[in-house]
This record gives sequence, C-alpha cells and structure tokens, in this order.
Amino acid sequence: MGVVRPVGHEERLSLVDHLDELRSRLIYCIIAFVICFAVCYWQNDWLLQTVNKPLQSTQNLNGKKRSKDPLEESARFQIRSGAAQKQLAQTLSAVRRYLASSGARENLSPREQAALQATLVSLDKAAKTQQVAADAVPTNQQRQPVTLGVTEPFVTTFTVAAYAALLLALPIILWQAYAFVLPAFSPEERRVALPLMLMVPFLFICGVAFGYFVALPRAINFLQNFNDQSFDILIRAADYYKFSVVLLVVIGLLFQIPVGVLAVTRLGVISPRQLASNRGYVILALAVVAAVATPTPDPVTMMIALAPLVILFELSIILARIFERRAERRAEEEWDEDDDPAVS
Repeated sequence: MGVVRPVGHEERLSLVDHLDELRSRLIYCIIAFVICFAVCYWQNDWLLQTVNKPLQSTQNLNGKKRSKDPLEESARFQIRSGAAQKQLAQTLSAVRRYLASSGARENLSPREQAALQATLVSLDKAAKTQQVAADAVPTNQQRQPVTLGVTEPFVTTFTVAAYAALLLALPIILWQAYAFVLPAFSPEERRVALPLMLMVPFLFICGVAFGYFVALPRAINFLQNFNDQSFDILIRAADYYKFSVVLLVVIGLLFQIPVGVLAVTRLGVISPRQLASNRGYVILALAVVAAVATPTPDPVTMMIALAPLVILFELSIILARIFERRAERRAEEEWDEDDDPAVS
C-alpha cells in the first residue's frame, strides 16, 4: 500500500504510480468510513434518539394549550386518564382506610358489619384495579417515526449510521483528497489551498450543529403543526431522516461561504474591496437562500438562519483583506530583494 504522506511537487510519477496512490488513498478512506460506521452502528440507539429529539420537541403533551392534532390529543387524553386513575386509586384507598377505622370505633350490628366489610372489599378491589390501569399508561410518550415495511427498521438504522459515519470520516476523506491533488499545486498555490481545506470540515460541522440545534427544530415544528387539525400526522422514518439529512447538509454547505470568498479573492477573480462595495446584493442573495433553506414563513426563523451567514460573509471579507495585505507585503519584499545590488 502506498504512503500516507502527500507526494512532493517536484516528484515525477508514472501513470501506474498515480493509480497506485489513488488506490491507496481510497483504501484509507474506506477503512476510515468502516471504522466510523462500526462505532455509529454500535451506538445506533443513542444516534436515533439524538436525531429524533427535534421531532419530539414539537409535541405539546404536558402543556396547558390544547393541540389540534388528533393523534396528539389522543396521547394527551391517555396521559390525563392515567393521572386521573392514579389519583382515584389513592382516593379509594384513603376512603377504605377511613371507613375501616370508623367502623372499628362504632358499635355496629352484625348486619351493618357485614355491609361495611363488603364495602371495604369492593373499595379495595376498585383501588387495585385503578392502580393497575394507571400503571398500564405507556411510559414512552414521545413521538417516534413510523416504519411500514418488514425490513425498514433495519434499513433505516443502517442508513442513519452510514450518514453519521460519513460525517465523522469527512475530515480524513477530505485530507486524502487534498493529498492526492497536492502534487499539482505549486508552493504558492499550496499556501492558498491548505487553509481552505482545513476550514471546510470545521465550517461544515459548525453548520450541521447550527442546523440541528436551531433550524431543524423550528422547521419541523412549523411543518408538523401546519393544518394539523385536518390530518392524522404520521411521520415515516425514512422521509424524516432524509429531510433532516438534506436540511443539515444544505446548512453545512451554506457555512462554506468563507471558503468560497477566500478562494475567489486569492485566485484574483474578485477583490475584497469589490465584495464590500456590493455587500447589499450579497446580503439579499443570502436572505433568499436562508428563506429557501428554512421552509417556514415566519421572519424570526429566517433571520436566525440569515444572521450566521451574514456574520460569516463579513468575517470572510476581513480574512480576505488580511491575506491580500500579506500577499502584497510578500510581493514587495521579493521585489526589494530582486532590486538589491548586494543580493545581485
């Protein structure tokens, strides 16, 4: 198997050597993915619970405000019924104890004693029956995605673990891709490419975290409560996970704005001054993208999604100006060295 280190720019490799290096790097990527997949599949219960949390946060089972969703109302009725039955069981037990103690203190006739004893037995049975009914209330009251096929639970778990493994293995895969194309870069181009390649996985993970904690719960909350009085809302697991993954990937890609800005400025396509002067058009485009990426009509959610994009854009302009000044300073120093007679 080939070496892990990148091939030098000055090294000359034959076509067979390039293919051998490509094969080696693909093997490293596959090994990294398999290891990450094994860990994710091992922890698939925790992984599925984590992915389901945004969906479960949309339920209104314990709040005072009633829901319009028929299935959610049924779940609320079960919870309230269980609480009422538990309270009734405690009340019946208390009544039984009171009657037993009162009957012991009073002089009752044999007939009254028999009636009291029958009442106590009936109250005891009713209290136990109510307690059994209260204990039968489902303990797992959170909304879960549904599966329809025989193999769908296994396939869905396998797919979610694969998505998570790909996310974990992304830094290694990007490094192997960068190391394979690195020989085509000159030393100057490497100074441009290396910071960008290091920023890609970091910004992508930040975007996924922002989407999971901020954008995804709000999007699901809006979509699941839209006209919920007219539907029995059942959420298929495959559709829910596909929607979640696509939304998180889109937001993760949107967080690559600094990489794109630095790439076009370092390559000389556009200058940081031009980007700053056209800031209004860029923010308008980002607002459109944020509105499309977050399928909710309320302006609050769109502003929450737009804010980090604008901040990233402004930071990328600042970084581009810093890199531009460094490049100009380096060019001036090289020019001075070329003009220095002592150096000549």
